[in-house]
Amino acid sequence: MSTELTPVASNLAAVVETPELASHPYRVDRDGRSYVPAGDGGIVLGVRLGDGVFATDSDHAAPGACLVHRDQGARHALTSYACLGNPVTVRSGAAAGARGVVLGKRGELGRVIACFGPDVLAALAPGDQLVVRGYGQGAVLPGPLGQAVQVRNVSPGALALLPAAFGRDQVRVSVRATVPSKVVGNGIGRPAEQWDLDLSADAATAPALGLGELALGDLVAVEDLDVRYNAGYRRGYCTVGIIVHAGSPQPGHGPGLMPLLCGPATAFDLAADPAGHQGLTEAALLGYEGR
Repeated sequence: MSTELTPVASNLAAVVETPELASHPYRVDRDGRSYVPAGDGGIVLGVRLGDGVFATDSDHAAPGACLVHRDQGARHALTSYACLGNPVTVRSGAAAGARGVVLGKRGELGRVIACFGPDVLAALAPGDQLVVRGYGQGAVLPGPLGQAVQVRNVSPGALALLPAAFGRDQVRVSVRATVPSKVVGNGIGRPAEQWDLDLSADAATAPALGLGELALGDLVAVEDLDVRYNAGYRRGYCTVGIIVHAGSPQPGHGPGLMPLLCGPATAFDLAADPAGHQGLTEAALLGYEGR
């Protein structure tokens, strides 16, 4: 997939996050019960692309390592510039020299989710230094389609990893489901370059939305959602994103959708397949030649 302009790249400093908790470890779920948020941040082992988002008893678990920066301004820049498909290189620690790929990002203070092979993840430690080659923001689709559909959070070459076909005036996308914008919780009102959008669904409510088989790496379309600037309701618009972290027991939270494409609904030809959709796989992402 080519674009009209070549994006500028930046080498971004990052460190592997150390998970943090308050002086008590508990959060409150949507039914008022307390729980310990296992898997929220840092290096998450045992969760991989393709796994079901409700398959583990965890909170916002990401399939890889969460990367941050100790300076908050630099952390915002890391989150803003990093895009799906960007290469990540480990610079210190037992895994020095290993390479991974950016999958997505999370909100709050800002995290970048990077995928690595299982052996590399096992060797990583909190505080290890990494470099992310950030590029992709500002990319424009070629032809008339680029005037209608805006690209967010994905390097141009990595568009080919997605189950999407880009035509002259319309993009055809395979998605797990199309959901209404009222399902979106945490992330509304935030810039799409820095935040993901949590889908307010759990194992009990997901089947009615077509999300019963939702997996990490799947694509989902959201109706009447405009993320070109700050994410918010806009009738007649559509946003397509990729699921980058698993579910959460918290109210207003759930599987994380990182926006990729946004424009008028008429510019999308959506093929929803709740049972058979095939999203981005670990093999495809880690084998991406553009990383």
